[in-house]
Amino acid sequence: MSDATLHATDHNPDDFAVQIADQVESFLVAVTEVARGDEPGSAVPFLLLEVSQLLLAGGRLGAHEDFVPDERYEPDAGPDTDMDELRENLVRLLEPVDVYSEVFDPYEPRKAPVPARISDDLADVISDLRHGMAHYRAGRTTEALWWWQFSYFSNWGPTASAVLRALQSVLIHVRLNQPLQELDGLDTDQSDLGDDTLEFEAGRVMVQEIAGPLGLRPARK
Repeated sequence: MSDATLHATDHNPDDFAVQIADQVESFLVAVTEVARGDEPGSAVPFLLLEVSQLLLAGGRLGAHEDFVPDERYEPDAGPDTDMDELRENLVRLLEPVDVYSEVFDPYEPRKAPVPARISDDLADVISDLRHGMAHYRAGRTTEALWWWQFSYFSNWGPTASAVLRALQSVLIHVRLNQPLQELDGLDTDQSDLGDDTLEFEAGRVMVQEIAGPLGLRPARK
């Protein structure tokens, strides 16, 4: 077993909780600041960095043995935080590249991609993390670790991984000056999406059309 794995599976839940909570808090603060839109030119690279660091915490949670809550039923963590403002700010900030396509399960054959929005996904991830943070701040350390670990497997882990790939793809297209396939066929507002509903349109989105609003520059040749 590697040193990294040994560190990730530390059996002292208090020390481990402090480390995970620090990483979670750092992500929450950073994304909230990005969503304010003060530095739109660095939004995509900065979000890529923050999501990557968050997934390191997720990997440590995934490698750790299962946490067992102190109580049979989850204590009330209080009302969930309203995510509408943050989501709407991210929509405005990421508008040229907000909608992307994702394979929901790489081991499940599908005929078409699943539509998603980076803004929705980030808000969803933050909602999960804040729920665990409410337990942590109330002194329920094991409950917080259980929630972060459970929701990593059930929701925020796969969601953050999808966002990471989308953000990485944006930078790849921009830096390598590669046109993007237009995603007009991916409508996230449709209520009933069948496998045959989603199709890529034939048009192309030139790199300059997304790089300009996001403050990015293609790589020099």
